[in-house]
Amino acid sequence: MRKYVVFLLVGLVVMQACSLQEDPRDQIPVEEAYTSATSLFQNTVATLYAYIGGSEEGEGLQGTCRGVYDLQTFGSDEAILPTRGGDWYDGGLWEQMYCHSWKAGHSLAGNAWLYLYKVITLCNRSLEQLAEHRYLLTDEDFWSYCAEVRALRAIYYWYLIDLFGNVPIVTSTRVSMQEVKQSSREEVFRFAVNELEGVMDYLPYEYSQKQNRYYGRVTAPVATFALAKLMLNAEVYSGQPQWERTIYYCNILEGMGYKLEPYYTSNFVIRNENSCENIWTIPMDRDLYTTLQQNMHRSYHYRHASAYGFTGENGSCATRRVLEIFGYGTEDEDPRFFFNYWADEVFDYNGDYILDRKGNPLVYHPWEVKLDLSGSPYVETAGARMKKYEIDRNAMKDGTLMDNDIVLFRFADVLLMRAEAKFRLGGASYADEFGITAQQDFNAVRDRVGMPHRIITLQNLLDERLMELCWEGWRRQDLIRFEQYESLFEGDEFSDKVDESDGHTRLFPIPGDAMAMNHNLVQNPGY
Repeated sequence: MRKYVVFLLVGLVVMQACSLQEDPRDQIPVEEAYTSATSLFQNTVATLYAYIGGSEEGEGLQGTCRGVYDLQTFGSDEAILPTRGGDWYDGGLWEQMYCHSWKAGHSLAGNAWLYLYKVITLCNRSLEQLAEHRYLLTDEDFWSYCAEVRALRAIYYWYLIDLFGNVPIVTSTRVSMQEVKQSSREEVFRFAVNELEGVMDYLPYEYSQKQNRYYGRVTAPVATFALAKLMLNAEVYSGQPQWERTIYYCNILEGMGYKLEPYYTSNFVIRNENSCENIWTIPMDRDLYTTLQQNMHRSYHYRHASAYGFTGENGSCATRRVLEIFGYGTEDEDPRFFFNYWADEVFDYNGDYILDRKGNPLVYHPWEVKLDLSGSPYVETAGARMKKYEIDRNAMKDGTLMDNDIVLFRFADVLLMRAEAKFRLGGASYADEFGITAQQDFNAVRDRVGMPHRIITLQNLLDERLMELCWEGWRRQDLIRFEQYESLFEGDEFSDKVDESDGHTRLFPIPGDAMAMNHNLVQNPGY
């Protein structure tokens, strides 16, 4: 049987990759795939970028459902998918996420594990093909391409240790199952850091934006941001804090020219690919890519979505805790609530009221949200809905194939990381080598949205991160670092549903299928 690999037509941009599923109609024989430097790049490096986003459930770092993003978001106090009568119970799937009562067979954790290791395996295969066909490349291109793949693989290992803790390090496609053994979380943390630091000199110091050929790719700034995040969470991953190193990498990113956009919303508009703040995005283009953005799609009420020309699933919404942090409904309400959430009456493009299914004005009721809305008069309308990305009137596929790039890393997060690291080292007045204090970094983020300065504290830092970065997939990680993840439900009306098994809530279970296939794996505590 002939082997086939993905072939990308010359002239298409890097992100226009085909599927890696075995389908000879779309692929060419392996002996024809690596015949030139161009085809080697296309079939080893370019193909990997088809998997940062996704078009199927469980795939992608963001944009699709039931995978990495949902574990980070619905496993926190940031968002909830309540049961709405006959909708969204899904066998208790979302209730388990909200209450931290998931078990070892939970499908979201299984999806994330399979997806992350799938991409790591593809990275390993790409590195092997690059080495085998090195004669087609200049030395500069060879080391550059290998660096890009290794950096991407290291980022995926970061996501693995963040979600699952102790995981196997696999760097070859030629190892047997018996050879695959679990490494400690600290060991994998060190591996990811060493890989990113080791390839930095070979990565281009270019913005990952549309105006150049590195659009959507892993460049030195992307790797630097990942290192800053690894250092920010180093105490969780390895037991040893790395606040100085966090500041170091944040300063490098600022030195690369990143800065805050004058307007918060500019980062999420339809044509956001040239934002001076966004460091890494998932490129979206309805005419070129199949990558989907489903997060707004599943949040909007049916009639609300219809008024804007797409389909809504009337599901996800903000929790009450979010409303409290934003000061919703008070004189001190943060303007980012309006930028990120639909609440109260909603209007169409012409400013007219959108009507619900009974012909009355559609009104979202943020405070009425609860785990099970069955029988509630607010069954369809409870909860503030996702508004973060500008609506693309020309979006396709029920509104999920849109032109707003999905934001993964941005500079506002860099300022908040640096503020936190400085504060933990020496308080609000602690300054870096350039004389910028923790308080000044913190103030800069609030100044952009016209909010008055507030004294920096750990709680204010955590709250600010939610207000600035809501819906961006960081909340679970932040709560764990601030040691507030296990205590989310103290006094909560659903506290009897919370599983407080030792170690349970900080780590997701290693999937049962993986355990059955490899008896070298040891399950995480609490399962």
